[in-house]
Amino acid sequence: MKAAPAPARLSLNQETVRQWSLPELVAGCVAAGVGAVGLWRDPVRAFGARETAKLVAGAGLRVSSLCRGGFFTAADPGGRAAALDDNRRAVEEAAELGADTLVLVSGGLPAGDRDLPGARGRIAGILGELAPWAGSHGVRLGIEPLHPMFASDRCVVSTLGQALDLAEQFPAEQVGVVADSYHLWWDERLPAELRRAGAGGRIACVQVADWITPLPQGVLLGRGQLGDGSVDLRGFRALADAAGYRGHIEVEIFNPHLWARDGTEVLREVVDRYREHVA
Repeated sequence: MKAAPAPARLSLNQETVRQWSLPELVAGCVAAGVGAVGLWRDPVRAFGARETAKLVAGAGLRVSSLCRGGFFTAADPGGRAAALDDNRRAVEEAAELGADTLVLVSGGLPAGDRDLPGARGRIAGILGELAPWAGSHGVRLGIEPLHPMFASDRCVVSTLGQALDLAEQFPAEQVGVVADSYHLWWDERLPAELRRAGAGGRIACVQVADWITPLPQGVLLGRGQLGDGSVDLRGFRALADAAGYRGHIEVEIFNPHLWARDGTEVLREVVDRYREHVA
């Protein structure tokens, strides 16, 4: 008996099956009935943005997001200019792919810096130049808050409220926010901030992964398979829905144990777990 198609809103983020090439990713999603993918810049550039766009569109898939832009917190003029140039290229790549959203990881503190408000202020400054550029290319920037444990080296934007404070300085069609269960599940302000985001039309993308303990060494690569951890994933999705979000739900799991397995088996498990714990 042929397996039922995957749930319509499910999008498979490329990093969940990092062991797959782009053609394998596309073929696997088509075979499983998954209608959308979240892509990453490095493999897209290696394959070619134009070639990737043709491959994905030819298979009837949508690109729910492109990861990632950002890293805006450099204090020196040279670092700032380099970040702006790289993000302009990222916008162009997203436009080529027809991606709904360019996900932004805003950047951590520069070496020796302890000024969190100053770093967040520099993000707003670069967004002031990047947002109109994105808008002119039909791309929406999605500011993704990361768990506070990543504030020092990866992202000084730690809560959805902080992300919205930045996004709301710009038109909603240019800058929104990305809500990821792995990074936000712990925050008691999450329901209110999702309502705020939804009321302003700011929810650009929703991603899901589970939080597992004890934390593995190298926490960035320790996201759990859906249902293996502490997150109320269905509740998280329901909060986003209640706020008016109707887009794809990306499964984005960084986990070497998944990458060591057969990709088809991993995707089958993702679909089953999504039905059980998210849909």
